[in-house]
Amino acid sequence: MNQALIDKIEAEQYRKQPVEFSVGDSVKVHTKVVEGDKERIQVFSGVVIGRRGHGLNATFTVRRISYGEGVERIFPIHSPRVDKVEVERRGSVRRAKLTYLRKRLGKGATLVKEKETRVGKKPAKGPAKTAAAAAPAA
Repeated sequence: MNQALIDKIEAEQYRKQPVEFSVGDSVKVHTKVVEGDKERIQVFSGVVIGRRGHGLNATFTVRRISYGEGVERIFPIHSPRVDKVEVERRGSVRRAKLTYLRKRLGKGATLVKEKETRVGKKPAKGPAKTAAAAAPAA
């Protein structure tokens, strides 16, 4: 088929507001669940252990521990079933895939480091001057 036609059809399916999260983040994924003629929102919270694909085929995997058992779920990023993704905590990781968390138990399965976010300007270098140090001695 014509690639331009495929791109045009895919452009309509993209999410209006892009989801801003990365691997290692603790997230809450709000999914729409249809039961009979009713629709409700169900929340799945856990750690993002991987992202893959690009475009409409992009997915992410979320892992959580439920009743002592590890549960993983794969969500398409641009799916209309995914209502929203809330970032609870940003994790600082050094890998693209966190599959090693599958082998860990208890507190070892949690990511302790949190990504530092800087707001404002950088702190000045050198010793900090206070009002008492700046005033001449009498």
